[in-house]
Amino acid sequence: MKELLPILPRPTRYLGSEWGTTIKDPATVTVRCALAFPDMYEVGMSYLGQKILYRAVNVTPRFWAERVFTPCRETAAILREHGASLATLESDTPLSDMDAVAFSLTHELCYTNVLYLLDLAHIPFRAVDRDASHPLIIAGGGVTFNAEPMAPFFDAMVIGDGEESLPAILEAVEQAKKDDISRSDLLDSLTAIPGVYIPSLFEDQGPGQPYKPLKPGYETVEKAVVDDLNRTPFPTNQPIPFGAVHDRLTMEIARGCTRGCRFCQAGMIYRPVRERSLDELDRILSEGLEQTGYEETSMLSLSTGDFSGLDTLFTRSFDKCASEQISISLPSLRVGSLSAPIMERISSIRRTGATLAPEAGSQRMRDVINKGVTEEGLLKHVKLLFDNGWQGVKLYFMIGLPTETDEDLDAILDLCLKVRDVAGPHIKRLQVSAAVSPFVPKPQTPFQWEPQISYEEILRRVHYLRDRFRQHKRVNVKYHEPEMTSLEGVFSRGDRRLADVVERAYAKGALFSSWKDHLRLEPYRKAMDEARLSWDEFTGPRDVDASLPWDHLSCGLTKKFLLTERERALGGKITDDCRYGACRNCGVCEFDGHVSTLEAQKDVKDIRPKLVFPQRDQEGEQPPYSVKKPDLTVKGSHFRLWFEKTGPAAYLSQLELQAVFERAFRRARLPLAFSAGFHPMPRLSFGKALPVGVESRAEWINVFFREDFDPAEVVHRLAATMPEGLRPFKADRLSMGKKQPQSVEEVFELRPAKDEETWRDQWKSFMEKDEFLIEKKTKKGKLKQVNIRPMVKEMAESDDGLVLTLDWREQYMSPLTLCRHVMPGATLLDFALTKTAQRF
Repeated sequence: MKELLPILPRPTRYLGSEWGTTIKDPATVTVRCALAFPDMYEVGMSYLGQKILYRAVNVTPRFWAERVFTPCRETAAILREHGASLATLESDTPLSDMDAVAFSLTHELCYTNVLYLLDLAHIPFRAVDRDASHPLIIAGGGVTFNAEPMAPFFDAMVIGDGEESLPAILEAVEQAKKDDISRSDLLDSLTAIPGVYIPSLFEDQGPGQPYKPLKPGYETVEKAVVDDLNRTPFPTNQPIPFGAVHDRLTMEIARGCTRGCRFCQAGMIYRPVRERSLDELDRILSEGLEQTGYEETSMLSLSTGDFSGLDTLFTRSFDKCASEQISISLPSLRVGSLSAPIMERISSIRRTGATLAPEAGSQRMRDVINKGVTEEGLLKHVKLLFDNGWQGVKLYFMIGLPTETDEDLDAILDLCLKVRDVAGPHIKRLQVSAAVSPFVPKPQTPFQWEPQISYEEILRRVHYLRDRFRQHKRVNVKYHEPEMTSLEGVFSRGDRRLADVVERAYAKGALFSSWKDHLRLEPYRKAMDEARLSWDEFTGPRDVDASLPWDHLSCGLTKKFLLTERERALGGKITDDCRYGACRNCGVCEFDGHVSTLEAQKDVKDIRPKLVFPQRDQEGEQPPYSVKKPDLTVKGSHFRLWFEKTGPAAYLSQLELQAVFERAFRRARLPLAFSAGFHPMPRLSFGKALPVGVESRAEWINVFFREDFDPAEVVHRLAATMPEGLRPFKADRLSMGKKQPQSVEEVFELRPAKDEETWRDQWKSFMEKDEFLIEKKTKKGKLKQVNIRPMVKEMAESDDGLVLTLDWREQYMSPLTLCRHVMPGATLLDFALTKTAQRF
């Protein structure tokens, strides 16, 4: 599909030429796997899980993992119009030619996108319709702990940790190809791999009935567990996206959580807690920043503030980051889990938004869900934020939790007002935001038997809150779309019957359902009606004695533990974090002499909590310290760096190019000078923006460094850090002034894609005229006539096409737009445009 790049919207989504990509010779590879993400590039490239799998597969020389993301509707229409198949980013290989396609299913609203990807790849939707000529279709991710709504579409699914299971699957595929064994025999052999679920080996016996195993000894599929994160490869060298929602070096400092929040599926299914060692995290940070050039890092886990060595880790990391204006993000923080010294240091680099999750307004509701947060602790935490310069706080809440009343809704507003008042009058731009999400009961949690409130009741409670917040200043409420919550509730606890609904809804146009501006419930409701299914059946309460669609998929928790926690919830009783308190014998780990229910792995894995310290190093008084930062505004040298922008790099926009260069300078250890102020920015400046899709052999960027360098050294260092198509070739010294000469003329080569006389006649006619008027919109939206003829100073014919000298002294227009006015109807599939020189 790369031949269509010139006409694709946002073509950088499909280049596959980012710094850090893995390119292999297909002749040396035995198994090829496409890592498929059922959302757009900028979303998928924010997802750490795919980066971990990319590294886990590609570390084996004979395996090659490539990437594919969900194209937008416009791109899909272009692919269909030209008869092109969806292909991988790295090698432009059609998905249908891969040995395996592994999907990351991160949430229930991406299900129709899976069919969309298979459709564009010309691969049959259902496993039963595929044969040996098709790739193995695999899924992994948190939602596979209830696999059934999507089970008929997959040959195999992985529940639990995937970085060991996926390479093991590819080894089995490699052996099957070598021995020429059948697809059914291959699937049978995969059952020996921990965490692998083969849906075709379980028979659907109807609603409310357990799924019947068809292979003796394969009655329950246990999740896969990576018992020691320090021994698993982590992607310090990773593809650096051309734009992503969360574009930073994300370090997974721990996996799992034992806080025991009763609504939280991730906290239940990813037990036990496994923390990476401080030395390993120090290595990941150093190598990761060196190899990626990121200007931000994030310390990620389900509950980052509970990491036992957080203060020590942060202290080690701070100086390294502050010295290069690298900000540190600590997501997933619990109230009271951040010490004052850490807050002080974060605020000294860059204050990103502060987000806390009390989840409920009243203490009664927080006890029901076992949140372990008190009002006193929340207000103390918020005051520390305000004292350290934060001017806004976002608080996450859920509505529709079991036993919730309107009084509990009132408590949400009451808590937000108390948070606002803690700030005091000196914070002039104060804003407290309440982000409200309706509760969805999830499988494998103590609330898996509870009903979800109806769509109408969700709307009532949202409007109830909105009306009360409207009466107060400096507090506001935002809410998750009720339609999304209602749909998520259906698929969250659905069974295999819903596969028909997914397929029918896709046929009716349901796509990108997790996007607010794309979600429509109508296709799903019509699909449910056609399948003669009831929406309320799937969102309603469940009998604790009945079979559940996920009973044959074990995350290790016993039903007894989940029921006990449910009873404690309804009684308003708190359960302490077993990481530091008493063990509740949930069934997962072998802590304190208990026996794990994960029978297949307990003898070969050490399934216990792995902590850096036996107690959090933030407990007790923290010694004060001063915050020192190097002066990053120093200007040691100023260069104009000349570079070529060809091949895939031609599709980078000016905004994307700026991020590429900033990170390349960091990788090259060329210390950038920054502006002063609240949000320091690197001192970089470009010339006129080159249109997307146009190549250049004469581009430049002006840059200030904090130190002086030999010009040749700048070019040499930078050349080794650039993605494909960007080649620096010269560095000119500039004065230390901000204003520098700009080009007044640019020379372009125009080459037709095929030999046509029409385009020559059009340009000859254009040059013979004194005036060539076009209509152009002004900033106010009005149309005015513009004479573009004076912009072309000279035209000369060459062996390949034309050489155009464009004059920008009086006015400027995109060279690509100018060419399209002269050659109406032509696109970059019809001609190529390359800048060859600039004149000052």
